[in-house]
This record gives sequence, structure tokens and C-alpha cells, in this order.
Amino acid sequence: MPKKTTGKDALELGKRTQTQGSKELTKSSTAWEHEALAQVQQKVIRGHTDSVNTCQFCCDDHKVLTASSDTSIKLWDFASGDTVQSYQGHSQAVSCAKISPQNNRFVSAGWDKKVNVWDTETGRILWSADHDGVVTYCNISNDGKMVASASDLDFVISIRDTEDGTLIHQIKDYHTSSITSLQFSPTDERLVTTSMDQTSRFYDLKSHSNTITLRGHINIISDCSITSDERRFATASWDKTIQLWDIATGAYRSQGPSTLSKYHEGSVSSCCFSQDGSMLVSGSYDMCMVVWDVENCIQKLKLQGHEDWVEDVCFSQDQAWVLSCSKDHTVRLWNIEDSDNIPVVLENKKSIGLKIITCSECGKPFSMAQLDETKVHKCVFCRMSKQRNYFIADEETEG
Repeated sequence: MPKKTTGKDALELGKRTQTQGSKELTKSSTAWEHEALAQVQQKVIRGHTDSVNTCQFCCDDHKVLTASSDTSIKLWDFASGDTVQSYQGHSQAVSCAKISPQNNRFVSAGWDKKVNVWDTETGRILWSADHDGVVTYCNISNDGKMVASASDLDFVISIRDTEDGTLIHQIKDYHTSSITSLQFSPTDERLVTTSMDQTSRFYDLKSHSNTITLRGHINIISDCSITSDERRFATASWDKTIQLWDIATGAYRSQGPSTLSKYHEGSVSSCCFSQDGSMLVSGSYDMCMVVWDVENCIQKLKLQGHEDWVEDVCFSQDQAWVLSCSKDHTVRLWNIEDSDNIPVVLENKKSIGLKIITCSECGKPFSMAQLDETKVHKCVFCRMSKQRNYFIADEETEG
């Protein structure tokens, strides 16, 4: 039986340097790379020898997990940028790797048609499953009990037990083209997918049926993200836009999505909401990332530094950092902790009639319409924090 690990064990991974396979650890090269007067500092991690396809913060933001076309998956130390562990188990490019919230298991998918589930600490492959075609994406549920993966040949989605790989459910004839991303909803009740067929779909894992189909993009939908309260859903597309859908109230049925556009000059490859849902970061083949103010649907920051396509992006849990990876073989960390105080951010908000107010409870800045005469001294998140139901909280704070 494989050794059981815990979240505490995973946080101690910096002390270990085991690998599986014959390849030696690649020495990483890490440095701050920005101009002296740069308002957003960036740290660059080097160590992969080919495109880095996915990246993810883990272990309470102390570590970073990446998957690369160089056939490896790597775990990095956030503070030093050193390689903690390198995992070898795929014979071709690794398209995706996702770690469980418990940090003790992660799943990887590759062009070798395999899905592997790993013990994060020991580097052992606990089980492996095959698809008929290249595995385009994989993910692990929030409770760590299910693994989902999709193939580009038959567009089949397989859902397996994380512990032993037992097939729980298989979804066939769901999309009409390759599946580009898979996300479990925060409650693990639904599986959300995006596809080259220009649709995104919500699959109910209890009733085994499709409950929502979203159409609006005019090109491939490459990625998606959902807020922790399941109020908003974002889709990123090769049509150079991001669309925001209000799925909590169903307003999208009559009003359609809000569209974030004009700031990317290339296909949008990835997107991710911040923990509180106030920001969204998007990555593009124009080699740039954009951090969006979700409530006001405006660009907050544009991050530039990559030298090739940006493949994946995400936020740290404390929202102080943006993580990105690229075809330029690098992983980059962007410090956006004080972004609300950057002059260009303040000017952008003022230009659309917003004023910046400091929350009297959490101390964080938030924006309101300058013409709004309501005496509000707390941000929406503090106003809602003591209410159990989102819609009741919203009604009381607006009333």
C-alpha cells in the first residue's frame, strides 16, 4: 500500500529531493528581473527546458507546482525558487498537473495518453490510467476524492477515484470537439468544462446530466474559472476576450455575459479569479497578463515580461502574488500586493467616475461611484462576511 501523507507532510517537502525515474534534478536559476523603478516586481524561476504548460500555488502558497513539455513536473520553493522535487513518469509532454487542496496527491496528464496520480512527498505514481488519445486536461476535486480527465480523440471525460483509480463515471458525447479545461465547482457537485466547440458546460455529478450550456464566444474557449461563492463564472477565449457570467441569479439567460476586451492583442489562454472574487487575471498569447477589476469590468494592471505565449496564470491565496508560466520555459511571480496604490490604477478608476475608499474594518481599499452619496465605510466583503446567505446579505447592505 502506498504511504499515506498529510497536508503537514506536504509542507515539509522542502527537506526532500527525491525523484522518480532516471533524470537528475535540474538546477534552477531564480532572480528578480525588473527595472529599479518598476511598480510591480517580478521574480523569474528557470529550470524547465521546454514550454511550461500549467502552474499552481500549493502548500499554503509556500510551494509552486508546474507541468512542462520537457516531460517533467516540478515542485518549487516559493521563497527561494529552488526545485524541491522533480517528478518523471510521462514519456511525452505533460499537458497539465493539478494538486489537491490537501497537498498530498496530485494528478498529471500527458501527450503519452496517460493520467498519473502521484504521492507528492515520495514522488511515487500511485496509479496510472490510459485514454485513447492525448489527455488535454486533468483536475482533482476540492475534497481530494475524485480525478477528472479528458481526451482529444473521442472527447470522453473520465472521473476516477483518487485513491485507487477506479472508474466512477464516464461522460461521452458531451462536447463535439476537444475539451480544453475541467474545473470542479467549489462544492464538488458539478464539473465545469470548456471546449474547442465554443461552449462551456456544467455537468451535475449527482444527476449525471448537463444543467447549463453557455455560448457567446466566436472562437475556441481555452479556460474558465469560478468564484468561491459560485456567483460568477469566467471564460477565456481565442477571440481575445473574457466573458463574465452571473450564474447565481441566472441573469445571463436574459442579459448575457459581461465582456472584458480590448486589452489583449492575442488569444486569451487562461484566466483565474482571486480568492475573494474581486479580481481576475488573464494570460494571453500576446505574452502579457491583465489583472481585472471584476466589479467594474476594467483593467487594473497589465503585466509584461514573458518572451513567448503565456500558458497559465493564478493568484496566491492572499492575493498578493500572480503566478504565470510560458512557452519561454519560465515561471514568473508578480508582486501585486500594493497595486491599489499604483498611480495608473488610481487614475484608471478615477477616469470612469470611481473614488477609492479604505475599508474601516479590513483596511483594504475599495471603489465606489463618485456620485454615490451613500455613507459606506466597509467593502462589500466585510459587509457580507457576517451573513450566511449571499442574497440576504446583498439585500440588507444595499437597503
